[in-house]
Amino acid sequence: MEEIKELTQEYVLTPGASNAARRLPVSLLATQIIDLATRHANMLGFGSEVMDPVGLGWVLSRLTIQMERWPATDSRYQITTWIENWNRRFSSRCFCVSDEQGRPMGYIRTIWMVIDVTTHRGVTTERLNYREHLRSERECPIPLQDKHVTLEKMTENPEHGSLRRTSYRFRYTDIDFYRHVNTVRYIDLLLNQYSLEDFDACMVQRLEIAFMHEALYGQEVIIHRLRHAGEFPSDDFVLTVDETPVLRSRVRLMPVR
Repeated sequence: MEEIKELTQEYVLTPGASNAARRLPVSLLATQIIDLATRHANMLGFGSEVMDPVGLGWVLSRLTIQMERWPATDSRYQITTWIENWNRRFSSRCFCVSDEQGRPMGYIRTIWMVIDVTTHRGVTTERLNYREHLRSERECPIPLQDKHVTLEKMTENPEHGSLRRTSYRFRYTDIDFYRHVNTVRYIDLLLNQYSLEDFDACMVQRLEIAFMHEALYGQEVIIHRLRHAGEFPSDDFVLTVDETPVLRSRVRLMPVR
């Protein structure tokens, strides 16, 4: 089993898949890592092929993307994934995005939990076929997520930045096969809070999402955004549905190089 501790997939960024800055879109990267994680989990014996028949499924609990460079249009790149750690409730899976020469461009850390797909409640990982020798020794050098700002802190401390609220109602294309809002749709919703001019000058350096509660078709979400003072945009987000926090997020941009 040593040969499948890590799984690598090669990609080519086509013009049709590129964003307006002619780079890999964050949402496409998220789709690719979810697909690669699914493939690797299937190879290791605790993926959808095993879990679907018994009514279990993996869902993301936390996502951290940190990139120093982004793949450009027509470039080749590769993504490698490995299991960092796990416990009774969560599994940590990491990724490295590398250029064609194998030089790291960035890293991603994801925290997953297992749910009962009928009740949408978490279950323990003890029901899976985890084996200690499948844990990789490779390190993921990016920092863990820190505590995110709460909605109360946003409201109580406006001196830390400018607070803005917008709303959005989830539609058919926002929903995945678990019939709740797809991770990728949340990313698009967050990044759509920025302007085209923001992304002409900057690119995403770090994006953190901590999922707290599922959102469903037809629900209206309120996007609370705290813009911090500084030369380049840095924001905290809290998304709420009926005053219930759905997720907390932090986005930091960096100037285009």
